[in-house]
Amino acid sequence: MAEFLTGGCYCGGVRFRLEPPLRDVIGCHCSQCRKTSGHFVAMTSVPESQFALVADETLTWFRSSETARRGFCNRCGGNLFFKPESEARISVAAGTIDGKTGVKMTQHIHLDGQGDYYDLPGD
Repeated sequence: MAEFLTGGCYCGGVRFRLEPPLRDVIGCHCSQCRKTSGHFVAMTSVPESQFALVADETLTWFRSSETARRGFCNRCGGNLFFKPESEARISVAAGTIDGKTGVKMTQHIHLDGQGDYYDLPGD
């Protein structure tokens, strides 16, 4: 695997670099994730020390609760980051990472918020 992984939003206004290892992907079905993404989100995560913004021209942070904020591109609408205030970690939308990631989706959380229009394996 590469020394660093790169990624960004669709229009390129936000670009970032991640230093592996990345946490495996978690699918979150909470109402906030569903409303900000239009479905459930699939996010990996790294310690903040393994994350660097390369371009942030169009990055906007939205305080989605008293304990967390979400980063998105204000030009193309890309849902990019979830940042809990109490943790020195940042979650990154897995689909925004360029190329192969080396991670797998291993867990789904907040299933009480799951939409009625899809099933998950094991449902």
